[in-house]
Amino acid sequence: MSDYPSQILEQAVNQMASLPGVGRRTALRLVLHLLRQTEAEVEAFSGSFTRLKKEVVYCSECHNISDTEICPICSSPRRDHSTICVVENVQDVMSIENTGQYTGVYHVLGGVISPMEGVGPKDIEIDSLIERITKGGVDEIILALPTTMEGDTTNFYIYRRIQNTDRCADRIQNGELKISQIARGVAVGNQIEYTDEITLGRSIVNRIAFKG
Repeated sequence: MSDYPSQILEQAVNQMASLPGVGRRTALRLVLHLLRQTEAEVEAFSGSFTRLKKEVVYCSECHNISDTEICPICSSPRRDHSTICVVENVQDVMSIENTGQYTGVYHVLGGVISPMEGVGPKDIEIDSLIERITKGGVDEIILALPTTMEGDTTNFYIYRRIQNTDRCADRIQNGELKISQIARGVAVGNQIEYTDEITLGRSIVNRIAFKG
């Protein structure tokens, strides 16, 4: 026999508990809260997630989340399009933007290379990064990936890919294309999104050349 007085309630709790970090007790509390709201409020709540799934897209340039094909950052004439900051995920873009220290554009990989989890270079947006660089107009690549073994592996792979691309290799040798990484003010093992804004901002400003 179910512990819940209603099968509909139990189904709603199961759905809420499927969210990351939400246990069944928290899920029950949230569902009961929604049950106390008006029908219009609940429809507005659920409708926002339906719109999220149907209408939100990934920027065709940098792969950040956007309401339009090209995100506001990539389409802004105020941003420095000659500098690309490479990050693991959308949360990292938000974290760096909150520092107010960076005025360039981004490239969201959508993950990092992790053989243990079966994630290889083809599973993340590295090819599209190389395409952006080879189109021209890019003077610096900032590697702002997690200071973990997987992040360092991805940094090194991207560095070698750029070095082994003819157009890029010549520009690196001539000092026309720089590859840098955020300063190690971000502690080893830290995720970018959990780093405080002051430390992260300083790490962007005080970035250092990537040595491979």
